[in-house]
Amino acid sequence: MRLTALYGALFMISGAVLLTITYLLQRRAKWVVIDTSGNAREIRELLKPMKEAQLRDLLIQSGIALAIMVVISIALGWLVAGRVLRPLRTMTATIQQISARNVHERLAVTGPRDEMKDLADTVDGLLGRLETALDAHKRFVANAAHELRTPLTLERALLEETLTDREATLESYRATSERLLAISKDQARLLEALLTLASSERGLDRQEPFDLSDLARQALDSSRLEADARGVRLYAQITPAPSAGDPALAGRLIANLIDNAVHHNVPGGHVEVATETRAGRAFVWVVNSGPVISPQQVGRLFEPFQRLGGRTARSDGHHGLGLSIVRAIATAHGADITAHARPGGGLSVEISFPAPVVPGHQYPRKPDNPRPRGPRTTPAAPATSSPGQRPASNHM
Repeated sequence: MRLTALYGALFMISGAVLLTITYLLQRRAKWVVIDTSGNAREIRELLKPMKEAQLRDLLIQSGIALAIMVVISIALGWLVAGRVLRPLRTMTATIQQISARNVHERLAVTGPRDEMKDLADTVDGLLGRLETALDAHKRFVANAAHELRTPLTLERALLEETLTDREATLESYRATSERLLAISKDQARLLEALLTLASSERGLDRQEPFDLSDLARQALDSSRLEADARGVRLYAQITPAPSAGDPALAGRLIANLIDNAVHHNVPGGHVEVATETRAGRAFVWVVNSGPVISPQQVGRLFEPFQRLGGRTARSDGHHGLGLSIVRAIATAHGADITAHARPGGGLSVEISFPAPVVPGHQYPRKPDNPRPRGPRTTPAAPATSSPGQRPASNHM
């Protein structure tokens, strides 16, 4: 109705303007009188009422014609508005029927490329993204439920075995308690990882300055014991790399990268860590040796509960959430991730953080001789290089 009223009003206004212009032009028009008798003045006086009458008739007839055309334009406007809005009504009805159970349905509007087709394609794209997100959510919930159910089932089996064993001794009770404690610690790590993943995907609650080099040193110190136990050498080339965001989440990102690199390695392997600032962005690299990874598997490793070689949480204590947490934290910080499999085995991950200038914060001064891309790394004990350390032979 509003479109019809708009069409009718526009036609009435334009018709009234056209009628006014026509009337004014006719009123200003002059009659030419050719007089051969010398009574031109008298003839003009006689023709003046005739001209006024004609103008009056023109105005009345034009007004009647305008009123008739307004009625016709309203009827045509109603038909045109209905035809224009019919695709919108169809799209609205279809969208109202779409829910989580049939989110796979699409509008699939056909026809020429116009505003309606663009709108329908945009809605179809949105539905596609929602379907992908819902499928990922369902898979995540199913995997999380499986990961949580497995240790609970094992705990129950251990308790039932202990209670039904009539000949249980103090040593058997102690062994069962130790196994239950290990399972409980594994559940706590899983829940902490799930909470970190959820908080990362929610976005950042604060923006604080931090330096990736400081976070990398802390993560290297924390990973040194496990690296030594696995026979993995740590190498580092740490230079200032300031950024801003949530320092706790950024620290978890680097810690997960190093933990993943140490855990998925081979005896006698190595892990290389580097930070730097380039082109206004803060970079952190983590490169490790390890088993050969198919290039097609790299993207899948950043999905929740995905592991290499079919490992399970029950066999290695890891739940396949490390790199998915890395991706969520990087997305929350507006950082870019580049990962690729190394030909000789292992993984190379590069993350570039934005480096905004935070007022009132003094960042460490960048060295005068910045290292080029693909730096030579030095052993990470301590985390920063010092004189006398042997440079690593391989490059990042």
